[in-house]
Amino acid sequence: MFRLFPTYRLLPLIFVLAISSAFAQPVNYSTANAHSHNDYENAVPFRAAYEAGFGSIEADIFLEGDQLIVAHDREGVKQQRTLEALYLKPLANGIREHNGHVYADPGKPLQLLIDIKTEAIPTLAKLVSLLRQYPDLTACKTLKCVISGNRPDPATFNTYPDFIWFDGELNKTYTTNALTKVALFSDNLRNYTAWKGYKSSIPETELQRLQQSIQRSHSLGKPIRFWNAPDSITAWYQFMDLKVDFINTDRISDMAAFLDKLGATSFTSTFSNHAYQPTYKSDGATRKVKNIILLIGDGTGLAQWYAGYTANKGQLNVFRMRHIGLSKTSSHDNFVTDSAPGSTAFSSGEKTNNRYVGVDHTGAPLTLLPMILAMKKIRTGLVTCGDITDATPADFYAHRMDRDSSAAIFTDLGRSPVQFVWGAGNKSFTPAIQKQLEDQQFHVTTSIDSVPLKTVSKWVVLDDRAGRSVLGQRGNWLPDAFSKALQVLGSGESGFFLMTEGAQIDYGGHGNNLPYVATEVIDFDEVVGRALQFADANGETLVIVTADHETGGLSLLDGNYSTGSISGQFATGHHTAMPVPVFAYGPQAQLFQGVYENTALFGKMLKALGIN
Repeated sequence: MFRLFPTYRLLPLIFVLAISSAFAQPVNYSTANAHSHNDYENAVPFRAAYEAGFGSIEADIFLEGDQLIVAHDREGVKQQRTLEALYLKPLANGIREHNGHVYADPGKPLQLLIDIKTEAIPTLAKLVSLLRQYPDLTACKTLKCVISGNRPDPATFNTYPDFIWFDGELNKTYTTNALTKVALFSDNLRNYTAWKGYKSSIPETELQRLQQSIQRSHSLGKPIRFWNAPDSITAWYQFMDLKVDFINTDRISDMAAFLDKLGATSFTSTFSNHAYQPTYKSDGATRKVKNIILLIGDGTGLAQWYAGYTANKGQLNVFRMRHIGLSKTSSHDNFVTDSAPGSTAFSSGEKTNNRYVGVDHTGAPLTLLPMILAMKKIRTGLVTCGDITDATPADFYAHRMDRDSSAAIFTDLGRSPVQFVWGAGNKSFTPAIQKQLEDQQFHVTTSIDSVPLKTVSKWVVLDDRAGRSVLGQRGNWLPDAFSKALQVLGSGESGFFLMTEGAQIDYGGHGNNLPYVATEVIDFDEVVGRALQFADANGETLVIVTADHETGGLSLLDGNYSTGSISGQFATGHHTAMPVPVFAYGPQAQLFQGVYENTALFGKMLKALGIN
């Protein structure tokens, strides 16, 4: 068992607490936690890491004659690249440019880690002499020149100037005075584990030893770094989980992009939904159904669902549905669909072109599900937390070759048999369009509270709140609008079809924003829970939960069920061709098992209703 310093010279507790607050374990990582390892081997030494805002940059030096040469080994010394030219001069220029600070942000520090490869004392003496020629460096309060590699005896640390710090070794003994000159602790990760940063995780016994060393360093108020460590996204997540302060990398641009996007690719939830335990009393029954609830999570693939599941601390209503299938999402003219043909497949049973709404690939209008249901006196309602003329809701009432034809789509709504459409409006909605809808017997309002519970009239609700995100204070608008829609439609005798869209899961995917995605999934799953509860009470209702496509190419790389934290990466800002899950509950739910084209949902819904 090693000691960091003799037990008879323990640091006073008040001092430990004071310096530990200065090096608090980072909660939100940034490029300030990035260490450019072997920086001098990059195509652009120093400058690439500095411009990326790295908090630590490493240079190995050799004393060659009267010069400090930057190189990895003796062979590299022949290139005669000096520490002064590659690091000290550009750093001094940056400090002058930033009025005495390393970075434009005066609170952002830089650690220049200088690894001495030749004899410690003469090399360090030359370095001190050289640094004294750069008063901008030695006077800068946000710069630390930290000596690693070959170091003098720790007993002499305090004989060096204030601008010189040292890299501590966890297996050495330090006096109280020597420890005041230690800027951080570094260690070889291979002293703890052979983990290569992928496949399985670090074995538990090795992980415990690693955690103990990190805790020792932090208890002294010192940051910690591990060298000889794997350099991958999976490893970076692991080091953040362990609260390692400086993360080694030779991939400057990759790590900078990773850390800069961390706020959008990591999330710890404070949101939760209400779990409902289904009874399964009518689940899979073979009798025909009276009502269908179709819930479309726009852009929601399995990764999006699982992000919500993890952020919701290991529970989602949708995962309590037992009948599961996969829908293949490609459009007529493209391997990767957009929402317009994606939902047109559900509403018509036909594949059409990208951007086409409710028409076939030639532009001819299709017979849509609400039109068929109206002939059976089955009422249709549409609810979305997005624009009511956007592709997904419009696919159930409009016939256009361009999904952006909002004014024309409003006109199609006036002619449709849909009883109501609730959601947000857009700039295309004008007084003339409102009059047109009212002439066609639609009531137009800005709140679902204005809609009577037992109405048989037609309603358009354009609520600005519906267009906000969960993070943007939408509140319970979508679950509450869904519940009210059930009350309105449930008052009829002939049954109903209710489509409700979680529109903004897609928005989060396009924005590569995992907090956006996860909170929208949790909100949408609240709708799923209410749908299951209604189906159990009613006994004649089929609930289907699916998506028109996946958005973002989301991969989940880290998470914790107990804390509701989740981290991942996106492959694209657009849609992907991945099949999406189909979950079904209630009578005829078994029809939705298997793998099939998205167009098959149309025929399966009609079959469940007993309609040829």
